[in-house]
Amino acid sequence: MVRVVIADDQALLRGSFRALIDSDPDFTVVGEAGTGRQAVDIVDQQQPDLVLMDVRMPEMDGIEATRLICAARPETRVLILTMFDLDAYVYGALRAGASGFLLKDARPGDLLAAVRTVAAGDALIAPKVTRRLITEFTRRPVQRRAAEELTMITERETDVLTLIAKGHSNAEIAQRLYVSQGTVKTHVSHLLGKFKARDRAQLVIVAYETGLVSVASDLLGD
Repeated sequence: MVRVVIADDQALLRGSFRALIDSDPDFTVVGEAGTGRQAVDIVDQQQPDLVLMDVRMPEMDGIEATRLICAARPETRVLILTMFDLDAYVYGALRAGASGFLLKDARPGDLLAAVRTVAAGDALIAPKVTRRLITEFTRRPVQRRAAEELTMITERETDVLTLIAKGHSNAEIAQRLYVSQGTVKTHVSHLLGKFKARDRAQLVIVAYETGLVSVASDLLGD
């Protein structure tokens, strides 16, 4: 059973999300929060598997709440929900440790699928969002990681990491590298371990901050 906390400052939306999530026998809502601070406190009390996190909330915004939750409880996944499809939110949320980003106007089935994906330990970051995220990286100064970190990965892992940063799925990476999807999954697993990354969303950040990929025009191309 996946235990979920819902954090949103609108009670009506929280109720709608709760009804939808509780309708799936694999999920149960164990708490609700109307502010970012309440979200942090409830996660500390309930220790859920996943948090549906709004961005704009009083007392503390969802990005700061996500940062605190992920730092204190790495095993709890955060799926960001917002009405605003803005680069800054995507960037801030993933830098804070979120594993997914979804607009509130997503269809009910897509929301449940997103919860299932993130709860299973995968990242929910579509190629379109990945590319916008990297474009945002190129527009702002960020803390750099040492390029020497790349020396601990193999040439094929470097290829996989580059394609992840370009927003390609495992199936697309397998096709481009002429290997099986199982092989790609193995490479991704090795990358996660070597960089101590939560998921592939964090690998995108690694790829940029080490300088493996850095120019928007390169990332958006093939």
